[in-house]
Amino acid sequence: MFSVHQHWDPLKVCIVGQSYPPEFYSWITVSHVRSLFEKIAIETEEDYQHIIKKLESFGVDILRPDLPSVPFIQGSFQPPPMCPRDHTVMIGNNFYTDNLTMDAKLKKFYLNVKDSTWPNCNTVDDFLKLPDYIQTECKTVHKIDDNVFHHPSPYKKIVEFVKQQGNNVKTVDNYNINGAMVSRIGKDLYFGTESHDQDQDDYKTYISQEFPNYRNHIINTKGHSDGTYCPVTPGLIISLKDVPTYKDTFPDWEVVYLPGQSWAKVAPFLKLKEQNKGKWWIPGFEHNQDVIDTVEQWLGHWTGYVEETVFDVNMLIVDPKNVLVFNYNKTVFDAFARYGITPHIVPFRHRYFWDGGIHCVTSDLHRDGMRQNFFPQRG
Repeated sequence: MFSVHQHWDPLKVCIVGQSYPPEFYSWITVSHVRSLFEKIAIETEEDYQHIIKKLESFGVDILRPDLPSVPFIQGSFQPPPMCPRDHTVMIGNNFYTDNLTMDAKLKKFYLNVKDSTWPNCNTVDDFLKLPDYIQTECKTVHKIDDNVFHHPSPYKKIVEFVKQQGNNVKTVDNYNINGAMVSRIGKDLYFGTESHDQDQDDYKTYISQEFPNYRNHIINTKGHSDGTYCPVTPGLIISLKDVPTYKDTFPDWEVVYLPGQSWAKVAPFLKLKEQNKGKWWIPGFEHNQDVIDTVEQWLGHWTGYVEETVFDVNMLIVDPKNVLVFNYNKTVFDAFARYGITPHIVPFRHRYFWDGGIHCVTSDLHRDGMRQNFFPQRG
């Protein structure tokens, strides 16, 4: 059975994301824009393969999600499964995902609209065998999402594989239960927030019910927590300057704040921010209107918010002595040296376009280790 109790335990099984191949972009009619996206696609997969090779050198088994079988639905392209961390997380031996399979989507929809006289329905095949009047009402009155029938989850095979290991698989909706928002520190779970004004009472109620055997904490990260701070090893946190003190959540741990000059590396992005709301950046094409128009018209909903991952806190811990990072930072590397940790730089050349750090584009399914108690004073 797979499990993850601490995210610095030795990594054994990991998901690595997937992007569209270069031929996907044949629909782009402007030749130099098409060539640009084809180049991005080629280099992105090359960088994924570099990450995979590095992980395999540590004995890690790799799984990859599937690409959408029908990329174009309802007037827009479906985003590729670039960042599995945003949609999956293993907590203990329970696997959580917000990417439901077609059958799970259908079952959830049907339970919400089902009349008491209607027969049960658990799969798409069941639905297609229902009387015509029920199907018609679901489609015309309740507006069933066509994606239920045409867009299976890219993580379907992975979900089935996890089930074969004996793990429970749970689907979540409307709560931030994914690897980008949850830090797993033994008996303590730390949950990030989407915004300052998120309803924390409702959030706390859900978390306490779902994770009754943990000590649960909410940290006001205003977005993905893995773009805000990283507990690298017991006693060490790498964090941004604007994060509140950790004296209550991680008492007596060293917190290394990153210097603000990281923004100098992406100064051109700031000029483009007015046009694209800070969601993406391709170095060298900040003012190419053809590229801007193409991304905003067709691909804008793919992109996240670059500012979450500009700073180098988005890291993948392979084991207590090895960490994967995308670039060099003296402050971080000096802290690693004090704790006997070796950083390994892997490339991801279009990180700012895809808005995905090394933590985002992976998701750990299994790590060796039992659940520990790092704060025994909490009882």
